[in-house]
Amino acid sequence: MYSINVPLPSEVTSLAADLATDLPLAQRRGRGEHTLVAKRLGNGDHTAYARLEAQGREALRGQPTFEAQIAGVEQFETAVTGPSPVVYLAVESPGLVDLHERLCDRFDPVDEMEGGEYIPHVTVARGGDRDAAARLVERDIEPIRWTVDELTFYDADRNQPVSRVSLPA
Repeated sequence: MYSINVPLPSEVTSLAADLATDLPLAQRRGRGEHTLVAKRLGNGDHTAYARLEAQGREALRGQPTFEAQIAGVEQFETAVTGPSPVVYLAVESPGLVDLHERLCDRFDPVDEMEGGEYIPHVTVARGGDRDAAARLVERDIEPIRWTVDELTFYDADRNQPVSRVSLPA
């Protein structure tokens, strides 16, 4: 699966990794594996990716920088895919939501995850003890704010960025 992602500051990835230690039975992401998806683009081989990246770069033309903030710890009690619950860092960013909506005009939204159902988030862990997840959601955290000044084209199969776009694009 390819996507356009928002790179995360180290404070966000460190917080997610630290919080995950309180969910020992859950599937945790390692440092450097946390993502913030702006829009999923689709699957395919290198040829398909090259076409998707070209279309994505065209769609990003004129995209300004925008602000984002980690606002708290929340959960999806029942995940659309994969193990539940999903504990995540909630992201507040009107600019990201606007970007997502614009990209949904160019690329079909994924049912139950995108379009009007898009919730910007950084996954901390999946599955495990529901009581531990509920306790973690009650925890207060200090907000983390940053300016998004680049986006990445991301290959989820290889768990790595493929290329970057500086903003404003």
